[in-house]
Amino acid sequence: MIRLPNVAVPEETARKLREYQAEVDAKPSYAERVAEAKRQFSSRNKATNAAFRVVRQRLDEMCSGARRCAYCEDSAADEVEHVRPKDLYPEHVFRWENYVYACGPCNGPKGNGFAVFESGTGQFRDVTRGRDDPIVPPVAGDEVLIDPRSEDPLDYMELDLVGTFMFLPAPGGDHRSTKRADYTIELLHLNDRDLLIAARREAYGSYFARLHMYRDRKLEGADNDELSRLAEEIRSMGHSTVWQEMKRQREFHEELTRLFDDVPESLAW
Repeated sequence: MIRLPNVAVPEETARKLREYQAEVDAKPSYAERVAEAKRQFSSRNKATNAAFRVVRQRLDEMCSGARRCAYCEDSAADEVEHVRPKDLYPEHVFRWENYVYACGPCNGPKGNGFAVFESGTGQFRDVTRGRDDPIVPPVAGDEVLIDPRSEDPLDYMELDLVGTFMFLPAPGGDHRSTKRADYTIELLHLNDRDLLIAARREAYGSYFARLHMYRDRKLEGADNDELSRLAEEIRSMGHSTVWQEMKRQREFHEELTRLFDDVPESLAW
């Protein structure tokens, strides 16, 4: 899970999203706005809607690899996901900055799960609305879930490259930062799926092998066109978090230290 690149939508699309949002905001009560947000999003988020065709195209551009999920980076991203759930925050249902492209295995379990650090007290509050709960606004506060649209998840988490390939809270973080990491990992089930662990381990091997090949071909005198192609193959691979962590943690792994020392230009990829 990495910070997503900042990609904008054209003004025409942004205007349509503002129009859709205004229709939701015009409802007089919170409960009515929640109902309208769900109805409007369901009717607008279709291939026949020009604005949402652009939304999906732009979200696709943000994805790593071959349109991989913004959360797990493994499965194909095919669902427009609200970071702040529309059932809780109807004022964000058509806000471009609230969208990521996610896969079903991440988006489904996440659902309307959300938590905040309550304003005033700073206490952790799970604001997820149960099936039979009253439709009232969630308590105000700072969000706990790490938002890859506006934050770098690797400021809060690190990937264990030694053996488990699981996400852990970044060392040295304060209580709030650690809680945000733990909550994000748990809500998105980033460590609960064996396939994700295996995929990260395989990605590490693939990145290492490709970088080794780049280093060898460079030493053998390969021309710039070939080296550029090899570099682009690395940049376009999936599981970008693995690559970012290989660079960030290189000083703690002798084999990575030697490899990156030989090809320091790769640190900019």
